[in-house]
Amino acid sequence: MLLFVVGVTGVTQLGDVVYIVCDHSSTIRRFSATTHQRLTDIDAKGVRDPWDIAACERMSQLYVADWECVWRVSPDGADIKRWLSNSPSGRLGTCTLSVTSSRLLVTPFSDIHLIHLDAGGDELRRVPLPDYMYPSHAVESPSGTYIVGNRNTQLDQPQVSEVNTEGRVLRQFSGSPLGQFLHIAADSRGNIIVADGKYRHILLLDAKLALRRVIMDEHQLNYGPPFRLCYMEQSGQLLVGLGDSSVAVFDVLRR
Repeated sequence: MLLFVVGVTGVTQLGDVVYIVCDHSSTIRRFSATTHQRLTDIDAKGVRDPWDIAACERMSQLYVADWECVWRVSPDGADIKRWLSNSPSGRLGTCTLSVTSSRLLVTPFSDIHLIHLDAGGDELRRVPLPDYMYPSHAVESPSGTYIVGNRNTQLDQPQVSEVNTEGRVLRQFSGSPLGQFLHIAADSRGNIIVADGKYRHILLLDAKLALRRVIMDEHQLNYGPPFRLCYMEQSGQLLVGLGDSSVAVFDVLRR
């Protein structure tokens, strides 16, 4: 199933609704997760250039990564709040984000660290990364470590890395050709799903970052580059932002 939306930069699901953000647009597109029919959009006034979107089921909130901030948005769009950093600059420099429990994990655009925000938007901690590691997206694993899609400038190659809360690298995966700007999802067992836009495939890694299999190749993705992921573990559905033209919905429990 394809949801056709131009300029996709992020996709997530909250309850039975799929939410999509697009390049240089304050509009959050809404679709039914069951019928895939278009629903009423949210006009998130103030959002300038959304890079990603994530949802927190427990808090029933959406989070949109904008250029220098994060926007917290209620599912109906009635409550929209802008979050800035507690640092002197006031900027987050947000590129991508993910949600675990009531916390938000932000991957900045140009800084070599990760930022944890609480449910009120206050900064909990910054996780420093090695100076050779330039992150594109990160998620928190079930064990409390961080899985980071990144570029290793020392080796001049993309990797998927696991780091602890101090930013120390525990293990890395760099096999099965990887491109830049990786986007990641994780399940409750620690399995890692990796979207690779350059090589147009989606990989499944185990909790030790060993390759289990290619979930989807370029043929299954209809040659669209996968840049964004949202995995709904309970239903087994995987939402994939393909390039800038559509969101594909797959049932990975059957694969």
